Amino acid sequence: MQARERDELKTRLLRKPRRTLAVAESMTCGHLQARIGAISGASEFFLGGITAYTLDEKVRHLGVKRAAAKGVNSVSAEVAEQMARGACALFGSDFALATTGYAEPFDLAQGGPFDRPPAEGKITAPFAWWALAHAQGSRSGRGGKFIVRSGRIAGPGLARVAMQEFVAERALAELVEYLRAWRAE
Repeated sequence: MQARERDELKTRLLRKPRRTLAVAESMTCGHLQARIGAISGASEFFLGGITAYTLDEKVRHLGVKRAAAKGVNSVSAEVAEQMARGACALFGSDFALATTGYAEPFDLAQGGPFDRPPAEGKITAPFAWWALAHAQGSRSGRGGKFIVRSGRIAGPGLARVAMQEFVAERALAELVEYLRAWRAE
């Protein structure tokens, strides 16, 4: 995230009425939080984040629906969207970003630390889903109303950490783009 974009994120969230942000990470494993925390004055808008790496933690802390998530190994637009809504509720934030995905290729024949094998059987290139939840009505969206956006990010040829960084950057860029449209000048 370039300095100009960091400043823009901060400015748009702090414009009256002030808005707050939280994150729920799986695949990016803290990279989103680190980028947001690097912004001077982040404590004025960033409430915090959670890295929920396993399905059990996604269910326990973010309200992800176990049956649907298990069927896709917790990697889908739907899971990312549930994570984002859950982060809004957990932290009481106006906005939340979430990420889930595969940071590197995976071959079913080699086994792996998954709740179940990927539906595809073989992941040949890293990919992720990001989601943005914007709570409507009550400040934390506890009434259940959200505007939600999500998208898929592919990273063929990227190594594990490079993919995590790439996804964090892209998710933050999507947030800035949403805020530009929402708080158009």
